[in-house]
Amino acid sequence: MIDVPFEKRNPKIAMIGTGGRGTNLLENLLAADAQVVALCDVVKEKAEHAGSLVVGSGQKSPELYTDGPHAFEKLLARQDVDLVIVATPWNWHAEMAVSAMKHGKDVAVEVPAVTTIEDCWKIVKTSEETRKHCMMLENCCYGYNETLILRMVHAGKFGDLLYGEGAYLHDLREELFSNAGEGLWRRTEHTKRDGNLYPTHGLGPVANYMGIQRGDRFGYIVSMSTPQRGLDAYRKEHLQAGDPRMAEKYITGDMNTSLIKTANGLTITVKHTVSTPHPYDRINLIAGTKGIFEDYPPRIYLDGQNNDESWGSIDSWKEYEHPLWKKEGEIAKKIGGHGGMDYIMLYRLLQCVREGLPPDMDVYDAAAWSSVSPLSVASVSRGSAPMEFPDFTRGKWRERKVSAIATQV
Repeated sequence: MIDVPFEKRNPKIAMIGTGGRGTNLLENLLAADAQVVALCDVVKEKAEHAGSLVVGSGQKSPELYTDGPHAFEKLLARQDVDLVIVATPWNWHAEMAVSAMKHGKDVAVEVPAVTTIEDCWKIVKTSEETRKHCMMLENCCYGYNETLILRMVHAGKFGDLLYGEGAYLHDLREELFSNAGEGLWRRTEHTKRDGNLYPTHGLGPVANYMGIQRGDRFGYIVSMSTPQRGLDAYRKEHLQAGDPRMAEKYITGDMNTSLIKTANGLTITVKHTVSTPHPYDRINLIAGTKGIFEDYPPRIYLDGQNNDESWGSIDSWKEYEHPLWKKEGEIAKKIGGHGGMDYIMLYRLLQCVREGLPPDMDVYDAAAWSSVSPLSVASVSRGSAPMEFPDFTRGKWRERKVSAIATQV
């Protein structure tokens, strides 16, 4: 499925999951003139609210599927749906994506796409067998800084790349203990595994910079975690005695640090913490023989830039602003969604389908990026032993050289 184009069409979209994230995606899709024909959620009121947004955009009322956790199966049997958006809890992603493809639909899945190596292979093989696309909705690959730096990398401004760093450092303690939204399921993940539970926001852009699956690939990973303290301390301060959540046993270390070695010898550090006080940060670092960029705040240093070794601003590199941000940036910022990257991501997805282009990130990217989580868990459990990455492309990563986002005009 490498470089396989979408069937050219104006897609008819169904959404599975209309909670907080699903509703945000829906608003951005509607702003990009997407046609939405069906919605599914286990909470009827959420589906009805999402349906009202579709009607409010001038479209006819979408059909709702709210009859239990497997109502999505009836939705996927529809003949008029050809693109499915999945924004449900992580443990449902693989089943829904596989079912969508087997029903003849392309599918775009929220992050992480899947959570086990078995499911990584399952989405790859199903995509290949059905000839339907399965991609991960990694919005951070479409951020203003990320797309600008990607094009600078492609232009050779950083020289030969050497190392990068990505992270998800985000204080989610209040969210995790909420009685609504992600608090209903995401905290449970911290009782199951010790590793990097959520790698792709920081990793995806760095993988694009380095041409992962496009001339290079992840080779092996070593991973280690700190002790778990944060969630215990938070609930002790905020929950009442007798609250059933006081009996939960959390095993995910507060900070997981993983190191990836690529086939070409580059290194990538990936960090994860959501249970400690920390300003939001994805690090977003890329470095080579001619310079370095690091985000939060964005700063750049190129060889010969100045004499005092101080960081410079990326504002002087606007010539590398991505064409999508030049064209759609104002509406992206107005619509919102993580500073506009959500809108740019979905606008581009629709563009690829409408123009019959291959997706920017394909099923092999979804599998490789998602595999970091289970491999980090395996490494931690084995005393930080190196864990080999499967080659989901079976050697075909050598056949292409660059992300389409870097070369888009």
